[in-house]
Amino acid sequence: MTKQRCSWCGEDPLYIAYHDTEWGVPVYDDKTLFEFLLLETFQAGLSWITILRKRENFREAFNEFDYKKIAKYDQTKIDSLLKNAGIIRNKLKVNSAVTNAQAFMKVQEEFGSFSKYIWGFVDGKPIQNKLKSLDGAPANTPLSDTISKDLKKRGFKFVGSTVVYAHMQATGMVNDHVTSCFRYQEIKKEVSRSA
Repeated sequence: MTKQRCSWCGEDPLYIAYHDTEWGVPVYDDKTLFEFLLLETFQAGLSWITILRKRENFREAFNEFDYKKIAKYDQTKIDSLLKNAGIIRNKLKVNSAVTNAQAFMKVQEEFGSFSKYIWGFVDGKPIQNKLKSLDGAPANTPLSDTISKDLKKRGFKFVGSTVVYAHMQATGMVNDHVTSCFRYQEIKKEVSRSA
């Protein structure tokens, strides 16, 4: 019997693997949260599969997503990134990676970790939506509006409400697998076990 999945992952093996193992799984580790934040900001205006296909190139180009190193990138490094055909060569987005790494570290100083800060918006517990179909999935919510405004106030760039909501979905702050998807119940069980 074939597993029921969210239809957005289609037939692409990379997309299916991402859907089955990562999407919607709660992430509390700052390094991984930063990785998703960096990738989501580069996704703005593009499809997620485009980013997934370039993810390893991004990993290599951006020092394994080490925000402490990224925060110190100088113009020479930025110029080399803008010549890297393996990533998205958008000047504003490349510069925002540096700005966001710096802002990320300021949040860590204030809250002890970025994880404590971001998960504080949902009291540390994922929101369990009950979507019957993808038609019911929002692109943003009042909560993602609030988080977006707060991130912008703290100096983050490319963190509009839609990008923030995609980040919330990817890092499991919200479970937006449709209820008929095999991962919906699995993630719900994992979350209740760790609660």
